[in-house]
Amino acid sequence: MDANGVRLTDVRKSFGALDIIKGVDMEIGRGEFAVFVGPSGCGKSTLLRMVAGLEETTAGKIEIGQRDVTDVEPAKRGVAMVFQSYALYPHLTVYENMAFSLRLAKRPKVEVDEKVKAAAAILRLTDQLEKKPSQLSGGQRQRVAIGRAIVRAPEVFLFDEPLSNLDAELRVQMRLELSRLHEKLGATMIYVTHDQVEAMTLADKIFVLRGGVVQQAGRPLDLYDDPDNRFVAGFIGSPAMNFFEGTVAEVRPGGGRVVLAGGRDGVFDVDLKEPLPVGSSVTVGVRPEHLAVAQEGAGGIEVTIDVAEELGGVSYLYGATPSGASIVFEQRGSRADRRGVRLKLDAPSQRILIFDKNGVRHR
Repeated sequence: MDANGVRLTDVRKSFGALDIIKGVDMEIGRGEFAVFVGPSGCGKSTLLRMVAGLEETTAGKIEIGQRDVTDVEPAKRGVAMVFQSYALYPHLTVYENMAFSLRLAKRPKVEVDEKVKAAAAILRLTDQLEKKPSQLSGGQRQRVAIGRAIVRAPEVFLFDEPLSNLDAELRVQMRLELSRLHEKLGATMIYVTHDQVEAMTLADKIFVLRGGVVQQAGRPLDLYDDPDNRFVAGFIGSPAMNFFEGTVAEVRPGGGRVVLAGGRDGVFDVDLKEPLPVGSSVTVGVRPEHLAVAQEGAGGIEVTIDVAEELGGVSYLYGATPSGASIVFEQRGSRADRRGVRLKLDAPSQRILIFDKNGVRHR
């Protein structure tokens, strides 16, 4: 493990008989931006608080910079945490808020001044240092909270849904600023969010959690292109992947054919990573951008369009199959009104994912 990396080995957290974190193993390299993502209640914030030392570890080991910190108090772990709430002192200026922890540690005045002004320059807060939090925008307040962490020069930055209180435009802006900050500092960062768009745009490595278990870890586009199971496939990506219920009707070397909804919706010719017996019930997954109007005589799925989201350069068309399954596909270039139109859509066989009844991927 890198000197300033983070490693969790069989980490568990229980509240009485209730298991929250169920044996998590992960390694985050020095300078990586790691994101914990998953639905509410999956354990991501609990896991972050365990790394911070704010939650006691029931079992397992947490290492930061090759040092076992499992039972080390938070202040001595070498981490700094930025919360969803800005938690700024309203009666103090921006400068005083950022300097607070250093003054509490009785650091020399010259050192405090240098660190605060350096952090302010990085965060573009130099002109705001004498203002009170009430005079700042939401984005500026969050930058002040991040500045308090920067002045401590931690080994690891921890972010617990820090953008949740911001409006949509500010969230986009702050995502860019966090990416630039990570690039500038080269620091190890761990970030918690339920927003998979934040995860995809910020992370070097994503850990997808569900029910206290890591479902898959990897680079954002690896998870997008090559999900291990139906949960990861459905959680990563916006708009979400389409799913259709079907039955394996034919198996041939390297591929096969799946009949959708007993033949009511159509058929897909697919690649198969692992063979499945004819008659097996499966779920077919296709991303919206991989669907297109089928060529004459090809397979595909029938759909009637009822809603169109026109976004300028791209449109998302929504509809339903004869069996009632929802579907969305992406359209670029054409702006023809397709509402009420019945289409047959197909996708390249290598872009069609197959999951068995347990959600395990077979293509």
